[in-house]
Amino acid sequence: MALQRSIGVVGLTFVGVSGVLGSGWLFAPLLAANYAGPAAIVAWMLCGIAVLLLALTFAEVCGRLPVAGGLGRIPFFTHGRVVAAAMGWTAWIGYLVAAPIEVAVMIQYLAGPFPALEDPGAAHQLSTLGIVVAVVMLAFLTLLNALGVAFFARLNTGLTWFKLGVPVVVAVLIILDRFQMANFTDHPSFAPMGLHGIFSAIATGGVVFAFIGFRHAIDMAGEASRPHITVPMALCFTVVICLVIYLLLQIAFIGALSEADLAKGWQEISFTDQLGPLGAIALALGMFWLSVLVLAGAVVAPFGGALVATGSNARLGLALAHNGFFPSLFTRLSLRDVPLNALLLNFAIGVAAFLFLPFEELLALNGAALTFSLTVGPVCVLALRHQDGVPTAGFRLPLVRLFAFAAFIVATLIVYWSGWDTVWRLGVALAVGAVLFAVMNWGSEEKLPIRPALWLIPYLVGLLLLSRYGQFGDGLGVIGFGWDALLGALLGAGCLWLAVRLRLDNEAAREHRSQDADAPELFL
Repeated sequence: MALQRSIGVVGLTFVGVSGVLGSGWLFAPLLAANYAGPAAIVAWMLCGIAVLLLALTFAEVCGRLPVAGGLGRIPFFTHGRVVAAAMGWTAWIGYLVAAPIEVAVMIQYLAGPFPALEDPGAAHQLSTLGIVVAVVMLAFLTLLNALGVAFFARLNTGLTWFKLGVPVVVAVLIILDRFQMANFTDHPSFAPMGLHGIFSAIATGGVVFAFIGFRHAIDMAGEASRPHITVPMALCFTVVICLVIYLLLQIAFIGALSEADLAKGWQEISFTDQLGPLGAIALALGMFWLSVLVLAGAVVAPFGGALVATGSNARLGLALAHNGFFPSLFTRLSLRDVPLNALLLNFAIGVAAFLFLPFEELLALNGAALTFSLTVGPVCVLALRHQDGVPTAGFRLPLVRLFAFAAFIVATLIVYWSGWDTVWRLGVALAVGAVLFAVMNWGSEEKLPIRPALWLIPYLVGLLLLSRYGQFGDGLGVIGFGWDALLGALLGAGCLWLAVRLRLDNEAAREHRSQDADAPELFL
């Protein structure tokens, strides 16, 4: 059985938008302002451009090879099983904890009207009842995804319309009620923390992690109709729509702050209200009904994000099984043409992660793993151009070398900006994955293509060293600000050049595509 190709442009765009507009919109405006002040607006714009660069590289790649679990499967066709396993594993780890994170956030908000769900001293600040509800919710999300991709797309589209409407209404009404232009210039300036603050807002202030939900459209590309048209349009629409919404929210938040809020400086702004910063502002303005709308959005947004993450991770599990990382049992589809076995595996491990890992660990692992996996787009688009030339149909990225190198360098810097405390976790996750991959392939007669994966060694070592001695997230600060960005750019450019040089040769690439039922007929 093959996956159904039934998702159109609107459906796939809403998969991406739902992934981006999870719980992040509730807190990201506050966190970004803590790091950058009013210049958080610049952080959103820079990050939006950077993510659009990455999305454009994926737009061509996924249009040419629209396979399920794209982040874990596409590298197989350009660099072989080892690179595909590394990228797929990191993405799978990130997705695995994404749904538990969103469910935990949703129930924490529900604890306002239902205090029995909350225990501030317990794991995830949830009571025993709250934890039981969270596990039941994860099971419910698995069930919804098991009902088939057509049902999933219709449900997600309905949820996403609501998720789009709530933040727009909240931002517009706050702006109309109280907007103080002086907040952008007089406390004490537009960019009080300078470039360092802007870059910190991107990496650790929630900006980049709010955006990278666009990746869900990549992983669902195997079920898109007319993928060479649908996938590029959906990726670009996702980034642009979400950038506009986040800019609107950030402007509304900064403009609505009072003198008392700003009295101790941007870094000290905080809100203890159960509804978060936007809900607190709505209550301060006397708009109780708007705070109720924020609560509704605070429940629906994480639910929609968890729904999409659950579906995407099943496709990644399917891709990892195709790559030999998981047993072939997880390549099988149900009668509704969904990877049910992968869904059940992810549910079991996701529940275990939720029960035994602290919330902060879940967040750190999610961010590091997913950001690293996105570097595969620039690598694969250049490798495909060498292996099979310029696409004859669908989206064709202009100035492909310029865009690919810029996107890879930006992705490298974003991983670095996330800080040493996040990057070392990434290294541990990859080491664990390498051990599991070796165990799964022990005694196999198949000769693994090691050469195309050699670029990962200097890249990972370089990232670890740069993060350890750099300026961000518990780094030692030995490398000065500015020099660290230059070294990161050089590391990214050099490793991308090496990765493209070490690609599979044309004959091997064609052989790898012949091993996938969809790839030969869909390759353009």
